[in-house]
Amino acid sequence: MLRLITGIAGPSGFGSNSTAEQVTEGIDASGYTAIITGGASGIGLETARVLALRKAHIIIAARNMEAANEAKQSILKENKSARVEILKLDLSSMKSIKAFADNFLALNLPLNILINNAGIMFCPFQLSEDGIEMQFATNYLGHFYLTNLLLDKMKETAKATGIEGRIVNLSSVAHICPYREGIQFHNINDKNSYQDKLAYGQSKLANILHANELSRRLQEEGANITVNSVHPGLIMTNLMRHSALLMRILRVFTCFLWKNVPQGAATTCYVALHPSLQGVTGEYFVDCNEFKPSKLARDEVLARNLRDFSNNLVNASQKTDKQNTDNATSY
Repeated sequence: MLRLITGIAGPSGFGSNSTAEQVTEGIDASGYTAIITGGASGIGLETARVLALRKAHIIIAARNMEAANEAKQSILKENKSARVEILKLDLSSMKSIKAFADNFLALNLPLNILINNAGIMFCPFQLSEDGIEMQFATNYLGHFYLTNLLLDKMKETAKATGIEGRIVNLSSVAHICPYREGIQFHNINDKNSYQDKLAYGQSKLANILHANELSRRLQEEGANITVNSVHPGLIMTNLMRHSALLMRILRVFTCFLWKNVPQGAATTCYVALHPSLQGVTGEYFVDCNEFKPSKLARDEVLARNLRDFSNNLVNASQKTDKQNTDNATSY
């Protein structure tokens, strides 16, 4: 807590006051291609801007293409040599995720870095088009499916280039406050038991469990890819649009804990690019330093169960989509 309040650097040499530019200073990422979900605004845009500044080829994946184009132009205005592409992605839609992956793979680009950044927070209960509770679908399941679709490309890139691939999942300190059992496997879409803040905590817990389980599997396989999760900090961005008044009131009493956007993007950029993290995988980072997450987040059985549950949800969604397509064709 003292480091958070004072900004004193941790073992990495960086702390809560460090910015994304500072933690990547001197790093040449010219041989890298990075996908950033939700890269059109907030800390996602700052992450895209800074990685582009370090000469990485950036793919901004966003639901709002007008905002994505504005983000691209803002980066190019500052950095005329930046390489930035935009592709449409709605993480609450399995169909959109598959289309994004197909469109990216058709570009025949390498893929070194995948930053699963996009998210929603404290929204009223609703189901995605695939029938999944919206925070779980957008914050976690969509990224789980996207990562699976792009994983072979990352393995291929790492093997061909010898450059370590990196996957970064944006979680939150809110992962410590999920439902009592952690993940509501049997009530994931239950409106009656839905609580917006616990549902958000559940989705952020799932992000860490996903990173840890995927890290374990990739290590067993010997793949040259690391997977880590991060808490970016408290930042007032569009993510908080469903609870803006509550957050403003909270900020009055906790002003010393809040970060600006450049500081909020620092941990993501550090974990995505810093050479000191070569080979570091399955870890959780806060303020650019390793941090011990909750007991549930370290539960290997829960992580494996979540993986199986998620695969079942994805498979069921694909089966339903195929049936709907077949019915439409028959009609």
